[in-house]
Amino acid sequence: MNIAQYLDSTYLKTPEQSGISDEETLQKDKDLAQEAIDNGIFAVMIRPDYVSEIKKYIQERNSNVVVGTVIGFHEGMYSLNEKIAEAEKAIADGADELDFVINYNAYLKGEIHLVKEEFVQCTQLCMRYHKVAKWIIEIAALTDEQIADLTKNISTWAEENFSENEWSNIFVKSSTGFYETKDGKPNGATFEGIKIMLDNAGKLPVKAAGGVRTPEDAEKMINMGVKRIGTSSALALMKNQSASEGY
Repeated sequence: MNIAQYLDSTYLKTPEQSGISDEETLQKDKDLAQEAIDNGIFAVMIRPDYVSEIKKYIQERNSNVVVGTVIGFHEGMYSLNEKIAEAEKAIADGADELDFVINYNAYLKGEIHLVKEEFVQCTQLCMRYHKVAKWIIEIAALTDEQIADLTKNISTWAEENFSENEWSNIFVKSSTGFYETKDGKPNGATFEGIKIMLDNAGKLPVKAAGGVRTPEDAEKMINMGVKRIGTSSALALMKNQSASEGY
């Protein structure tokens, strides 16, 4: 199986998190982009601050590698206006795909109207500019029942507010990879969690992020029905090596 076409090759650490400079972070993103160009990897997923430079880098090399970024990352608790402003800038900078962290804390508090409003408005923005919107629900923070319910809600809102030909550009995504779990529990995609998402996503595609550490895991996820996989070890997965990190 050619898994490269399913991969979002990811580097999402801030300079502060990695202990390096902005310039060194940009170089890491350029290296990630070049790796994607050289190996037919579908997309690179980077922080918003670096989208403009990486889009330019890829265009200068006449490549079709897709540029994705994250919005409201990683806690998801940004206000709607903040998420829209961040998304508008990312689109202006050349982002092709925007991975939003849904306000799962609001969902857990029962504030479903807030969650629906941000989903509809931010997705409308993406569809207006013909971009892909992916909604990270952070499954490590949810029970199985909540994973099913939130995924089903997103599917219902998409069907109610967007045309059928737009559904393929509205993903439900498992994880940020930055959520802190207790007792060594996985903080990314699990087969069990992904199955629940697939069972409740309706006609929306599903992206698994974090926790996909071997080519066998990746192929199993794809065979289950996942359309994209986010990983910080894309090349290792392609070369039949175990990934060192989850996302």
